[in-house]
Amino acid sequence: MIVTPAEMRAIEDAAFTGGSTPEGLMDAVGAAIAGRVLEWCGPGPATAVFYAGKGNNAGDALVAAAKAFDLARDRGAKVRIMLRLAIDDLAGLGDLPRRKLAVLPIGGVQRCSAQQMSELPRTRDRLVVVDGLLGIGAKGALRGPIKSATAEINALRRERGATVFAIDVPTGLDAETGVADRDAVVADETLAVGVAKVGLLTDQAANHVGRLRIIPLRAFADASRDAPDAPPRGEVVAAAQIAALLPPRPHESNKGMFGRVGIIAGSVGATGAAVMCAHACARAGAGLITLLTHPDIYPIVAGAASPEVMVKPLPRLLDALEMNFDVLGLGPGLGREQGGEVCELVARWPKSMVVDADGLNAVAGAMDTLAHPAGPRLLTPHPGEMQRLLHGSTKLRHMVGDKNTTRADTARSFVAEYPVALLLKGARTLVAEQGRGLSYNTTGNAGMATGGMGDVLTGICCALAGQRLGLYDAACAGAWLHGRAADLARETGESEQSLLPLDLLASLGRAFSSVRRDAF
Repeated sequence: MIVTPAEMRAIEDAAFTGGSTPEGLMDAVGAAIAGRVLEWCGPGPATAVFYAGKGNNAGDALVAAAKAFDLARDRGAKVRIMLRLAIDDLAGLGDLPRRKLAVLPIGGVQRCSAQQMSELPRTRDRLVVVDGLLGIGAKGALRGPIKSATAEINALRRERGATVFAIDVPTGLDAETGVADRDAVVADETLAVGVAKVGLLTDQAANHVGRLRIIPLRAFADASRDAPDAPPRGEVVAAAQIAALLPPRPHESNKGMFGRVGIIAGSVGATGAAVMCAHACARAGAGLITLLTHPDIYPIVAGAASPEVMVKPLPRLLDALEMNFDVLGLGPGLGREQGGEVCELVARWPKSMVVDADGLNAVAGAMDTLAHPAGPRLLTPHPGEMQRLLHGSTKLRHMVGDKNTTRADTARSFVAEYPVALLLKGARTLVAEQGRGLSYNTTGNAGMATGGMGDVLTGICCALAGQRLGLYDAACAGAWLHGRAADLARETGESEQSLLPLDLLASLGRAFSSVRRDAF
């Protein structure tokens, strides 16, 4: 569910009518934030600085600071908890935040000034900042002490390598429009309370929101059924939804139950794409994988492929029509010399197919290929490939270069015109299909902006489709797992600059395990 601030207030009112209290919800939110912060800090040494304004977001931050101290103490973690109040006049605090301030652990949570923050010693310890300055009701330009505090937070991130968590919305970002003040907080992760706010998912908000997580609250889930209906805007995919798509395997399992996947990929100079795609398919649980590649590069690919993958030469792409696969992946590193055969194969293959990279480039030159495909199709374009697909469509060509067209508009319009599932890659990967709501993926990080990541994603989607997921669900789960593997690789030592597709393959098992372990 995705709501405006006004719709969120209606949900809150319904929750309070149903018996929930503001303090009870604040305590639940604060505990969830504290858990996430301590998860990031690990056993330490680390410093966590909680910034509080004056409204209920300040109360969430104050509760989180207290809970974080308790958690660190109970776990024996070496995490220093600090509190930075943005206002000097404590009379300006709301009643509930003032009560939460009064019960902070004495000596456990250290209050600090701007000067003390500037004098914070430079160490290799992790530094975490939590933005609890303003909530979703804030409007207009930042000013005064709040503006000074956002500048301080951004400086800590930019100059000291702090990881910034925002409570509900980054301060300075309009929760309805997604428009950001020039001094708005740049968060690495935004912890949205209950449900996502529409402004967090706009194209222009991505650089301020960072990774978006939803803190689930049963009271809001129940209240949303009684609140006035909101227009359908899609959904933000969370771990619980992915877990529902990936039930535990039966004890009596065999490889035939998890899909026979064929992958047509690779060309001279692009053998790595084929190898990574097939390796990802194996890591994502496909039962049997056959990598089909051009005879000219067959010896290279056969020697580089993981031993679990069968590699066969494919002199003609259309020979695949005679092969027995449940799913066919087409395109990574394929080259553009066989465009006619690619389009014919896309049109005629009778079962599920995932089309990527040079498969998409071929289809963009003959969009009628997608009018009546013989089986289900998933297209996985990056923004450049999406523009080529639009340009090739006589009915959608007008959208190319239109600055008023959002990524969500593009995805909805494309699947309304063509009977396919679409996975539109980006900082907010979108999944769309006729008759299904738009799905927003929020896992992943900027380290994924490197060649080969899409080849890994294609392999994951092929594997999931081979395990009997529909292509829309395979795309949703694939995008989530792909990004989660990247997040896990970063959390365990890789930087955004060093992250490679192979790192995702090493982390993919933990990404699958995390769907049942992640709290939100």
